[in-house]
Order: sequence, then C-alpha cells, then structure tokens
Amino acid sequence: MSYKIAVIADIHGNASALKEVLKQIDQSDKVQHVYCLGDLIGVGHQTNEVLDLLFSRDEISFVRGNHDQDILSIIDGEKPNSKGEEREHHHWIASHLNPNFIPKLRNIPYTLRRQINGVPFLFLHYHMKKEPKFLPVNYDPTIDELEKLYDGEQSKVVCFGHHHVVHHFKNDHQLFLNPGALGCSHNPTAQYATITVGDKHNIDTSFFEVPYDPSDFLNDYERLKVPAREFILNNFFGNQHNK
Repeated sequence: MSYKIAVIADIHGNASALKEVLKQIDQSDKVQHVYCLGDLIGVGHQTNEVLDLLFSRDEISFVRGNHDQDILSIIDGEKPNSKGEEREHHHWIASHLNPNFIPKLRNIPYTLRRQINGVPFLFLHYHMKKEPKFLPVNYDPTIDELEKLYDGEQSKVVCFGHHHVVHHFKNDHQLFLNPGALGCSHNPTAQYATITVGDKHNIDTSFFEVPYDPSDFLNDYERLKVPAREFILNNFFGNQHNK
C-alpha cells in the first residue's frame, strides 16, 4: 500500500494562506501525514493563529527554521542572528506571541529522519554542516552541488525550504525537494507539495499553488504598525496591497 505525505514550508505567520492549504490537504483523504519545514512564524503577523492551526493537529511534524530560532532567542533573552529592522520585527513578533506556544516551539528539532514506506527521508529547514547554523542560500543550486553537499547521506529523499522557490532535483538514488513558500509569494497563492511512496519504493511528487485572498492580511501590516512592513510588503509579497 502506498503512503502519501504533504510537505509545507515557510508559512511565515500567514494564517490566511495556511487555512486554504490545510483545507485542500484535508479534502485529500489520501494524505496521511504533513511535514512542516520550519519558519512557522516571522515576516507575517498572524503568529498565534498560525501556531493554533498547526499545534492543534496531531498529524503534523515540524523542524525549526531560522526565524523560529531568532524569535525564541529573543524570548530567552539571547541575541538573535537577525539585525536592524529584521531584529526589531522579531522583537515585535516575540512580544505578541502567546506564551502557551513557547514550550512547543522549543521542542521543535532542527532535523527529522523518518522511514516512510521503507524509504529513508531527511527533513530540515535548509542545508547545514552543523546545527544550528544554516548555510548561506544558494540561489541557483544544481544537482551536482546538492550531491556533493549530501555526500554520504543515507536518506533517499531530502526535503528543505528557506529559499522560497520550488526545487525538484533527482538522480538515480536521491531526490532533493523544496515545496516552495506557503506564506510568502508575489502572487495570491500558497505553495506546497505531496510525495507518495509506493510499495516498491517508487516515489511520485506533485506541486500545488492554492489561491487565497491576501487582502486583509496585507492591509493589516499598516493597521498593526508591524515593524519592517514596507520592506516585507515589497520583498516578500511584491506590494500586492497596492495593485
């Protein structure tokens, strides 16, 4: 019997997008588990709504992203890696975070390894040589670079996010997959992927773009006076609120 998972990444505090993706996943009765590749919060301002949607479900597993870690560092009185406006934004997110969610956030690991229908998977937010430091983003990766980076890695499927675009690299023994960002796009769509592992270890992938209405979410940046809102609206959402 085949086993089907959904892979989501980079929700970034966008509950408006997350609701539509979860609705579509729920309508597919064949999805048996969801893996979330980090950056649950930060950038978007719907922090508590996102965490409530995610943590209320038993069928979702998580890995930690850099924004998640920076916000936890602030909560713990430590210096985050973020700087300037981004750090101010993270302080704002931390100050509005429901403290009931903090223990759950702290328990999220940097990596997950799972056997899915006999196939070994590795889930992580982005490539790293050593926890908890993520490597700089490679904006134009190749299969050769990924093979070298994961030389010796036993997992047949490596799922990562962080870079907000879709990646699908495959050779004769490994698959490298980035489902794209669920919560950040210059279009009113939310991305995710599904992976189906068959009885004979055959792997099928599908990518989805789910339409949603971002109007209220985007307009609330100004209403709430979210720090770094001009940078965020331009760079993460393509100033859709002005179109």
